[in-house]
Amino acid sequence: MSRSLSPPGRLPSPRLGAARGLSGREGSDGAGPLGKGVALGWHLLPSRASGVAPPGRGEGVEPFGAGLARHCGGPSPLAAARGVTGSLNSGVSFGAAHFAETTYYFEGGLRKVRPYYFDFRTYCKGRWVGRSLAHVFSTEFRAQPLACYRAAARAGRLRLNEQPVRDLDTVLKNNDFLRNTVHRHEPPVTAQPIQILVEDDEVVVVDKPSSLPVHPCGRFRHNTVIFILGKEHNLKELHTIHRLDRMTSGVLMFAKTAEVSKRIDEQVRQRQLEKEYVCRVVGEFPENEVVCEEPILVVSYKVGVCRVDPKGKSCKTIFQRLSYNGKTSVVKCLPHTGRTHQIRVHLQYLGYPIVNDPIYNMKAWGPERGKGGKIDKTDEELLKALVEEHRSKQSLDVLGISEEDLNPTAENKECVGEKGSEEKDPLCMECKITRRDPSPKELVMYLHALRYKGAEFEYCSKMPEWAMEDWEE
Repeated sequence: MSRSLSPPGRLPSPRLGAARGLSGREGSDGAGPLGKGVALGWHLLPSRASGVAPPGRGEGVEPFGAGLARHCGGPSPLAAARGVTGSLNSGVSFGAAHFAETTYYFEGGLRKVRPYYFDFRTYCKGRWVGRSLAHVFSTEFRAQPLACYRAAARAGRLRLNEQPVRDLDTVLKNNDFLRNTVHRHEPPVTAQPIQILVEDDEVVVVDKPSSLPVHPCGRFRHNTVIFILGKEHNLKELHTIHRLDRMTSGVLMFAKTAEVSKRIDEQVRQRQLEKEYVCRVVGEFPENEVVCEEPILVVSYKVGVCRVDPKGKSCKTIFQRLSYNGKTSVVKCLPHTGRTHQIRVHLQYLGYPIVNDPIYNMKAWGPERGKGGKIDKTDEELLKALVEEHRSKQSLDVLGISEEDLNPTAENKECVGEKGSEEKDPLCMECKITRRDPSPKELVMYLHALRYKGAEFEYCSKMPEWAMEDWEE
């Protein structure tokens, strides 16, 4: 363990190019939408200007949304589809225009994004040919009532083939191009800064704070590592080498060029990288080394929940207790595979969930919190229970969903309003909702990527404060 506790940054390394790559990741960014038909069946497009949205709006390669900045399926700008490991990730074409869409401000220990206008764009896919816009909106994009789409059309924010569309009874044809301008809100994240551990000609290595997604996904765009690095550190067109869960902190690597990314990606397939995590779990973890090889099954890609199941994918994690303070244990985790939420699921199965894990240490799993795979609920019942538990705590963002996903507004709800201030939009449902801000403490999960080591490189971060032997909550 002595090497992993070395000062943060890179240990002596002749050259990254000869280094061995990563074998996967400890999960992905965000859980994705709950599934209200958002962006189903629409193709993604490169950005191009329309000249119709309010000034300062953004345009991206994300799918057309149901009035919400949600991301569903398909490759994101930075990475291949969620759940795919070892795939080559191309660089991102985010530039000054994207970064200028809005600004940050800091309040109560949180980094916040000022609401901004954003265009969702898409071509019509085959199954909508011959159907009216009203039918598509009402059956596939239900996070907002049809009245809100009609109001958007009247305001000139809905365009078909770059022409304002006023009548939602318009029937869609093959290759029709649709653009919807929305007023976009993002959830807050921790105000803790991103620490750059290493930057050279080939890589950028950072210490990612908890609560930050790596790249745009779900409701997050500017409150992501990629956008913060671009806006505040002038680090652009980075290539993801691996990813971390939004709630996981620690060492995160990017390649600066496609050549480096390709070279490392080739090494990723060899599964020769040593990955070391540290976490704090409930109870007194066994002193001896513990190996867990239970297969993991994804219960829901949309909500982002997994569990141990014989039908799941094979995986292996080695655990070693580092300390015990009488209530909780600090545990070193060495994942040999990179399944989604692997460390968290294996710890739950062993009966030692991460102390503040917002998914795998919840009452929804039953009195044993899922120990030994005992749940006594169907997958559907489990998901419903998790959603209800977070809803009661006003913390649905942890699951990557919002209240509007669960309760589509009634059809007759009025979507009009008085002219608002610069940050208020009369047609925006989000502007009419008051949400409780999470506390900075709620945005930290006690799981940290401490060290990544290849054949000729080693990147380390500091041990988190909560992992110190004498730490008390």
